[in-house]
Amino acid sequence: MPENTAWEYTLYIPNEPRAVTVSRRTLRLILTMHGLIRLVDTAELLAAELVANAVRHTKGPAALRIRWSAGVLRVGAWDTDPEPPEPPQELALLGEAEEGRGLALVRACADLWGWQPLSRDGNRGKYVWFELAAV
Repeated sequence: MPENTAWEYTLYIPNEPRAVTVSRRTLRLILTMHGLIRLVDTAELLAAELVANAVRHTKGPAALRIRWSAGVLRVGAWDTDPEPPEPPQELALLGEAEEGRGLALVRACADLWGWQPLSRDGNRGKYVWFELAAV
């Protein structure tokens, strides 16, 4: 049973390919420990897409933020690129494309998603997030 209290975790990520695996496993552990097993697979897939974009398209550090409040899980990735993400296409329109599926998956699977410009520790960047309701 998920907890009724709000909580939040932040994982600071170096810019390197193993960060995606570390983020996925950390998210899975956090959600499992908080009794949110039914959200694990979707949250893990979508978070991996956000972290992969942060690592692939920027040169600086990143961060994964995981927050639970009022029955809603919000997961987001901060990176050092202040440019907005490319608008996602419909998954069906992507066909066999090898790139561009990440935000399309987020759009298709999340209850809500978005992005905002953000500064952290003097660095400009952006925060891309999604929400999954526990219902």
